Amino acid sequence: MNFLIDAQLPPALARLIISLGHGAVHVEEVGILLATDQAIWNYAVANTQTIITKDEDFKNILLLASPPITPVVWVRIGNCSNAALVRWFQPLFSQVIANLEQGERLIELY
Repeated sequence: MNFLIDAQLPPALARLIISLGHGAVHVEEVGILLATDQAIWNYAVANTQTIITKDEDFKNILLLASPPITPVVWVRIGNCSNAALVRWFQPLFSQVIANLEQGERLIELY
């Protein structure tokens, strides 16, 4: 599976996902760090990527979107260090993959 990591999350999250055997890029890596949410959504759809974000707007875009759509993993952890976020995320990732494989389109992590 391929993931697009949104701006509020660290590039280290993409590196973690890659180390777990999946594709991942951070919005900064592909030149859309300052893009609008809709532009990021369009990029993810065009590149068959699941968006991982802390931004509730992507949940709203997903719920209102017409096909084609892309799944959204909505990270709802509070403020913490990047290292703490990556440590928190790692044990949850296998369940994220399982949910996506079952066809889930919105996955909330908290």
